[in-house]
Amino acid sequence: MPIARRDVLKLGGLGLLAGGGAVSACNSAESSARPDTSGKADYTVRIASGRVELAPDTVVSTTVYNGQFPGPLLRFTEGRPVVVDVHNDTGTPELLHWHGQRIPAEVDGASEEGTPFIPAHGMRRLAFTPGPAGFRFYHTHVAAHGDLARGTYTGQAGPVYIEPKTNPGAYDREVFLVLKEFEPALSHGGDMAQHFLAGSEVPDLKRRGEKATADSLARGMPHGYEVGYRAFSVNGRKLGHGRPIKVRAGQLMLFHVLNASATEIRSLALPGHTFKVVALDGNPVPRPADVPVLWIGTAERVSVLVEMNHPGVWVLGDLSDDDRNNGMGTVVEYAGRSGPPQWTAPPAFTWDYRTFAHAGGTGRRPDHTFDFLVEKRNAADKGFNIWTLNGVPFNMDTNKPVLDVERGRRYRMRFRNATDDIHPLHLHRHTFEVTHIAGTPTHGLHKDVVMLGSYQALDFDFIADQPGLSLFHCHQQLHMDYGFMILLHCS
Repeated sequence: MPIARRDVLKLGGLGLLAGGGAVSACNSAESSARPDTSGKADYTVRIASGRVELAPDTVVSTTVYNGQFPGPLLRFTEGRPVVVDVHNDTGTPELLHWHGQRIPAEVDGASEEGTPFIPAHGMRRLAFTPGPAGFRFYHTHVAAHGDLARGTYTGQAGPVYIEPKTNPGAYDREVFLVLKEFEPALSHGGDMAQHFLAGSEVPDLKRRGEKATADSLARGMPHGYEVGYRAFSVNGRKLGHGRPIKVRAGQLMLFHVLNASATEIRSLALPGHTFKVVALDGNPVPRPADVPVLWIGTAERVSVLVEMNHPGVWVLGDLSDDDRNNGMGTVVEYAGRSGPPQWTAPPAFTWDYRTFAHAGGTGRRPDHTFDFLVEKRNAADKGFNIWTLNGVPFNMDTNKPVLDVERGRRYRMRFRNATDDIHPLHLHRHTFEVTHIAGTPTHGLHKDVVMLGSYQALDFDFIADQPGLSLFHCHQQLHMDYGFMILLHCS
C-alpha cells in the first residue's frame, strides 16, 4: 500500500511511542511498580571477551554482550517491571547503562550517580520499570582514558526497544541497524569535517576558541589526541559480508538506526530512496520529514520509514568513501534483483534539527537557567585535550562539580561552544526538549542526545523529575573521560 495512504495511521501510531510528554513528570502507577526479584530473571546479559568476525579477513577481539556484537535486542514493555541479571566474566569491574530510560540512579549504570559496579567475575541483579517507550539502548559506562580496549571502544552495546502500552501502528517490516567502528588507534588530528550541521558560528566563540588553540601551538604543544579506526561495520559485519536486507517493491520499512560509536558522527544514505524521519532517540518528532541523508551523532538513534520504490541492489552506507569502503554499510536487495550492490553519492545535505521541531518558543519560562561555556585545553593532559564547562573540568576523584536542582521545576541548560568540535550532549535519566538551536527558538523536539555544533549555541529544557544524582556529559568518550561532565542533584 503506498505510503500516502498509510501516513496518518502510521505516524499517529508512532506518536504513542513516547508514552506521554517527554518533559513531564513520571508519576504513573506503572512507573512506581516494583519488580519481583525473588525468582528467575527476565533477561540475562553476560559481559565477556569475545571475537567478532566483521569479515573473513577481519576478526577483532573485544568485550561483548552474550558472545555477540551487537548485544541481543532486548524488548521490554512500557510500565512492566523487569529483572535483568548481569554477569561480568571479565577481570575488571564493569557498568551497564540503560541509555535513555527514566530509572533510579542505583540501576542507571553510572558510577558518578552512585550505581555500584558489576564486580570482576561477579554478578548484579538489576530491577527496574522500563520507560519511556521507544528506541533506547544499553552500553558500558566505564572511563577509558587512553585505554582503547575499555569503555565504548569495545563491543559493549546493544539495542533496546520498549514497546508502548498501545499499538504503535502498521508497517511491513522493522529492521534494527547498529553502526560501529573497531580497531581504534590514537593520532594527532584527523578529525572529521564539522560543516554538515545547520547553524551559524558565533564570531566571539570562534575567536576565543581559535586563540586558545593558536596560543597552545605557539608554546610548542601538538594537537591533542583524536581516535581513528581501521574497521567499520553495520550489525557487526563489514559491507559486503553480512546478510543483505531483503525487501520487496512496495513494502514500507521501519528502520531503527543506532550510532554505537565511541567517538564518531555517522551518516547514512540509500541511493534512490528517501528517509521519512518519524522519531529521534525513540521519541516521535512533531514534524515528520523526508530527508536524503541521515546524520547521527554519537549515541543518537533515528527511526525512519522508507518506501521501497526503487528496485535494485543498493548500498545503504556512509557518505565517507573511506569509511564505507572499509565496511560502514550494508546491502539492500530487492526480490528478483541480483548483481553487485550499487552506490551513488547523494547531493550535499545539511542536517537541521529544526526540520523536525515546531518553530517558536515553548511559551514556558524555565524556573532557572544554567549557562555553560564549553572550552578545550589543547593537549593539556599527557597529550589529551581537557574539556571544561565554565573553566572547570569534571573531577572523577571527587565527583564534582554538582549542581542542585529542585524536583518538579523546569530548568534550561544553555551552551556556548568555544571549540571546533561537535559535542553530542547527553543527560541521564531524563528526556529534554530542545528550545533553541541553530540560532532559532524551537519547541516539541524531545531527545536525550543532541549535537552542539562547533562555535555554536544551543539550549534545552528539562523537568527535574528524577530524585538523586543524574549525570550530564558529552557522549564522545574522549571528551567525557577528560572533563566534559557535570552532575545534577535533585532533591
